[in-house]
Amino acid sequence: MNPAFSAAHLRTFLPLFQRIAGKLSDKWKGELMATGELNTLLNRWLSRATLDIIGEAAFDYDYNALDGGERSAISKGYEDIFQDVEYLPGKATVLFRASWDYIPMPLLKLIRFIPVNPWTRIRNLNNLFREYGRQIIREQGPNPEPEKQGASKDIMSILIKANASEDPKTRLDDEELVAEMFTLTLAGHETTSSTLTFLFWELSKHPEYQARMREEIRALRARVTARGGNDFTIEDLDSLTLTMNAIKETLRLHPIIVGLPRVAEKDDIIPLSHPITSTSGEIITEIPICRGQVVHVSFAGYQRLPEVWGEDVHTWNPDRFLNIEPGKQTNVGMFANLMSFAAGVRACIGWRFSLIEMQAFIAELVENFQFDPPAEKVEIQRALAGVIFAMFPVVKGKADEGGAMPLKISLAQ
Repeated sequence: MNPAFSAAHLRTFLPLFQRIAGKLSDKWKGELMATGELNTLLNRWLSRATLDIIGEAAFDYDYNALDGGERSAISKGYEDIFQDVEYLPGKATVLFRASWDYIPMPLLKLIRFIPVNPWTRIRNLNNLFREYGRQIIREQGPNPEPEKQGASKDIMSILIKANASEDPKTRLDDEELVAEMFTLTLAGHETTSSTLTFLFWELSKHPEYQARMREEIRALRARVTARGGNDFTIEDLDSLTLTMNAIKETLRLHPIIVGLPRVAEKDDIIPLSHPITSTSGEIITEIPICRGQVVHVSFAGYQRLPEVWGEDVHTWNPDRFLNIEPGKQTNVGMFANLMSFAAGVRACIGWRFSLIEMQAFIAELVENFQFDPPAEKVEIQRALAGVIFAMFPVVKGKADEGGAMPLKISLAQ
């Protein structure tokens, strides 16, 4: 799939990102013209917008999530799986997760058929997506025109080529195609929309920084207009330092995937860059790892290390990226020394896609709208959602109502 996510090819998606961001902007303006003020669950708007994007960019398919209509059932299905969130997992949940490695695989596979949530919701979504996936495959057709097949590098085209391959080792049947599409859709839209949700929440709490971002964006808009342009280019978006730093800081403080397990392929010894002291007082400078041992890599833990990020690690402070002390600089991850997209050969293949998408949305929405805390005072917490082990916002005391980020939106002055 690498050609579909190359830096050169991703540039072609920018007009799509800007079109969907503009569509969301127009909908908010329509709501504001009617009511004068918009108190809404921001996470739902952004989830629908990014779902429309992944549908078009990956599969040339319109989910019609922002507009609703007959195809919006898929959007509702994705929203449902984030109704089952937990701020603190119970003892039974912790025990169950810890025992996974010791449950025979045939028995473990039966768990997905348990008739209780969140398993029921994820099963319903999977069944719904199978219908959509098969429809997409039918619309793409089994034999795309040669000239289109050779020129196209979108994800669906690559999957179709694999499906038509004569090599049995690389051939994908329709069920495998649908499974790949389901995974790409889930990973490709909700992580981005949730990061944007946390970012706008932080902007609502930091109006001074929000004003600085808006000033920077509007100054860029004036320069683009002066040169006779209409839309921002990739280079324009990359020049928005305050916006990029806000993205970096949100990825640091609010990673949607807080960590990943990895299995050691051989015995090894891992040196520690920062020694730790055990409960017995022993200074530990390295950790022995045995072949086959599962190592949980904590992205959230690394991204809150004072030794790397400073003493204010629990504070949202985008300006930290303006002057990172040389002694604290690290070289990990795919972007900005962050682990939010993981690292290595199994890192997130769509990290550039997500960044450009976020840049386009922030430029459009911050230029036109003011984000403030909701009229009703609430406390937001991060909680794990369903069975996908990703972080989403919930209102404290109302986790049973699912993911929610209430914000007040008004036209920016």
